[in-house]
Amino acid sequence: MSDLRFKVVEEAFDRKAVHVDIPNERPEAYYGKYVFNRQKMFEYLPKQTYDALVNAIDNKEPLSREIADSVAQGMKKWAIDNGARHYTHWFHPLTDGTAEKHDAFIDHDGKGGVVETFTGKLLVQQEPDASSFPNGGIRNTFEARGYSAWDISSPAFILDKTLCIPTIFISYTGESLDYKTPLLRSINAVDKAATAVARYFDPTVKHVNSFLGWEQEYFLVDEALYSARPDLVMTGRTLMGHESAKNQQLEDHYFGAIPSRVEAFMLDLEIECHKLGIPAKTRHNEVAPNQFELAPIYEETNLANDHNLLLMSIMSEVARRHNFRVLLHEKPFAGINGSGKHNNWSLGTDTGVALFSPGKTPMQNLQFITFVVNAMAAVYRHNGLLKASISSATNAHRLGANEAPPAIISIFTGTYLANILNKIEKSDSADILDFSTKEGMSLGLSQIPEILVDNTDRNRTSPFAFTGNRFEFRAVGSSANCASAMLALNAAVADELNSFKAKIDARLAKGEDLTNALFNEIRALIIETKPIHFDGNGYSDEWRQEAEARGLDCETCVPKIFDAYLLNSSIEMFKRTGVLSEVELEARNEVKWEMYTKKIQIEARVLGDLAMNHIVPVATRYQSFLVDNLVKIKSLFPEEKFAQFVEQDLGNIEKIAGHMSTIKREVENMVEERRLANQIESEREKAIAYHDNVVPRMETIRYHMDKLELMIDNEMWPLPKYRELLFIR
Repeated sequence: MSDLRFKVVEEAFDRKAVHVDIPNERPEAYYGKYVFNRQKMFEYLPKQTYDALVNAIDNKEPLSREIADSVAQGMKKWAIDNGARHYTHWFHPLTDGTAEKHDAFIDHDGKGGVVETFTGKLLVQQEPDASSFPNGGIRNTFEARGYSAWDISSPAFILDKTLCIPTIFISYTGESLDYKTPLLRSINAVDKAATAVARYFDPTVKHVNSFLGWEQEYFLVDEALYSARPDLVMTGRTLMGHESAKNQQLEDHYFGAIPSRVEAFMLDLEIECHKLGIPAKTRHNEVAPNQFELAPIYEETNLANDHNLLLMSIMSEVARRHNFRVLLHEKPFAGINGSGKHNNWSLGTDTGVALFSPGKTPMQNLQFITFVVNAMAAVYRHNGLLKASISSATNAHRLGANEAPPAIISIFTGTYLANILNKIEKSDSADILDFSTKEGMSLGLSQIPEILVDNTDRNRTSPFAFTGNRFEFRAVGSSANCASAMLALNAAVADELNSFKAKIDARLAKGEDLTNALFNEIRALIIETKPIHFDGNGYSDEWRQEAEARGLDCETCVPKIFDAYLLNSSIEMFKRTGVLSEVELEARNEVKWEMYTKKIQIEARVLGDLAMNHIVPVATRYQSFLVDNLVKIKSLFPEEKFAQFVEQDLGNIEKIAGHMSTIKREVENMVEERRLANQIESEREKAIAYHDNVVPRMETIRYHMDKLELMIDNEMWPLPKYRELLFIR
């Protein structure tokens, strides 16, 4: 085993950057090459079909079957012209991943041969069955029919010679079995609610769009080293491993020069992204060794989410071309930063107004404050739900550690916005809403021009921070489907805006002036939602105590955090907005509890195998080596000198024996706790049992295995260590 370890480590360190074939053209020449975007639609569709499809997309109107048939013909011709041989309905099951079933463009021609065909019926709707995906009891095995339906708002694309058509996925009885369906419902809900409020300020507004800019963090590990770690292969994280003497404490990796192998991978990935219409823009080293980040230009939320899921798929494929493996687990390595997927969320009107940006007039600023405060109120009322939307067995390792936000949802506003909110709270007049958006900062250096200071700073310990013209939901995990968080946030904000509008309309009906009505309701919300506003250090013990006193959700047990979905306030909010029914919520929670249990169960099994089949045998062999060495020393020296020479070795033998004894005992206890938990019928109670009884055993086993790593001869240790996994160049 040790020979294998040294071989793969040597191979990893000797690798050179893989050559990347860079297109001769600039990115704008091949951007969207494999996307059926409006340019391709205009080229391949009849003008009447093109106009009808664009109108349906822009105005969210239904599409006739005749138009769908025409679209299918044009889409098929474009796909075949670009080498596609199959098509698939591409959807998002409740696994945080994507799914696809490929069908060839062929049918019988009636003459013993085949003809390539694709109709509007095949484009619009399919029956993939897909009964084995988690569904929370909505589908029975004898009622397995499931439907996928075309999402016209997200363009089709070609991936690996297959035409991929973004779709929703629903059951035979109409309940959603995916993330896209409720996400689209939430986008429509916030569009309707926000448009109604935006029309107080501009009656010409027809739609309000939800925008998302995700920041994808990830680790890269050499493929040979990855393959030599069963825990990475099976679970995506290291279940054991002592910290490297040097990790991120010098902060020398952050924003540093990108290693040549990694830069070659990044360039290859960017080219693939751009061909698929993913607007990858920013890349850099993150804080932890071998950790990196990719961020795109902001897009409409549904499209942005599709692009993020597509990115996670293609980045794994591109990484393997460069002899890397991508780790999207939120905490693949203990003791250093985990990986998040910061969701930068904003709202904007079809007239070009960013609703979370201050304006140049008091009325524009009143609109800005209106939407900011309503967003804050939504987060305040549903802070437990928003925490549930980003919680998972994997993200639980990351939250509250190494620059990740804590598992308490609060809002950071920054000094600028906080001062405005305080002034409004203490004022009885809307006249104070005349404030500038930015101030200048002079550094007193002739070589440096004046710097415009943003209207807020950043707070890395805040899970939900206002960052100038948007809110940054920092608590989302790197492997998650963004839709989970975005659909909860959009729905909560839509519900809050509907309530706000009802109150404003009631005031107007009584003859109150619009400006005063808006100002008075805003001030009331500012006062009511003060508990969610926190600009301090989210890591401090004092904050947890204060958060509990403020009435915020401070639960840290993930299975119990999921209970927030089934609170009456959550159920009623989702019902009012039409985003999720009570049946769908109950089913999704069953899935969440089941997935939590399965992930911990897999980790526990892998850890038990590592302990009993990898580490304990090596520790036993090393212990025997020490004992043999003592016997030889004893034959050479008198008793009094022997005792002096071997005191430390005797101590090490005893310590190794103690660690091995504890590992064996705790593995047995862990297996027994799993057995007892598996007998529990309730998915919720089973998940809690795994959290309370299995996870602590795993932590104890890891502690003692990591101690053995420091004691056992390096040449005997069977698995690549952190210092080898994290410092590939």
